[in-house]
Amino acid sequence: MSVAASHSPQIARRWPEPRAALTLIKPHTWFPPMWAFGCGAVSSGVSPSGHWGLIALGVLLAGPVVCGMSQAANDWCDRHVDAINEPHRPIPSGRIPGRWGLWIALAMTALAFVLAVPLGTWGFGATCLAIAAAWAYSAEPVRAKKSGIWGPGLCGLAYETLPWITGAAILAGGAPSGAVLIIAVLYGLGAHGIMTLNDFKAVEGDRAMGLASLPVTLGPDRAARVACWVMAVPQVIVVALLIAWDQTSHALLIIALLAIQLAAMRVLLRNPMGKAMWYQGMGILFYISGMMIAAFALRGIA
Repeated sequence: MSVAASHSPQIARRWPEPRAALTLIKPHTWFPPMWAFGCGAVSSGVSPSGHWGLIALGVLLAGPVVCGMSQAANDWCDRHVDAINEPHRPIPSGRIPGRWGLWIALAMTALAFVLAVPLGTWGFGATCLAIAAAWAYSAEPVRAKKSGIWGPGLCGLAYETLPWITGAAILAGGAPSGAVLIIAVLYGLGAHGIMTLNDFKAVEGDRAMGLASLPVTLGPDRAARVACWVMAVPQVIVVALLIAWDQTSHALLIIALLAIQLAAMRVLLRNPMGKAMWYQGMGILFYISGMMIAAFALRGIA
């Protein structure tokens, strides 16, 4: 066999490359929903003692299974876009050959339904919503990611709000309090800005394939400003609510974290295309830290 043939995945490969299969489900994306589920568990005010099994199952489901499935589904539905933006990805590179990307996503969808059963009505219902959101985001005929408004919004709510509410409901054994619901929704809305920044890396392919992300429709400068406002405003509202609920010390900590984010946003706005990924790696850390602080504050609200 020639050297060229031995390195041609389209000719030689019938089965997915194991490392490529792991890359397909993107372990680095699992953290946000796992963290949000943890925030929900904390905000419920219920002691984790005696609930560690449910917590572990919820974290596993939110991250590796459902989020991993959503990444596989997205890569399958985006394989033509990725061939332009990132041809090295598992599917366009041929390391995941044929229709294996779709089969992996469908198998993980089925696994999610099975694992959700022990989590009860709230856990199973939330899993159904998360699965529906994942496929609606990526797949036709909905393909919410075609919109720079609805796509990031759906993604933010599915990554942050839904697992937060689920974690709180599973530990509380019922519907979360109104305060928990409000804070979870606010952080999910703020995540719209985070998802918008993620679109900066795919501007060329999105434009070529007709995906109306905000960096495509507004241009990088305006899209970055919108993303910053969308991330900051919900946190300001969270601070105001915590102060109103007599959780001032927690509010002050979130103010400090927001100040760091605002400083980083100034750097981002000077060079959106060059700094969008930098901000995702640095500024978002302070956003999610504020989430956990807010979760602890909710424990003190009657």
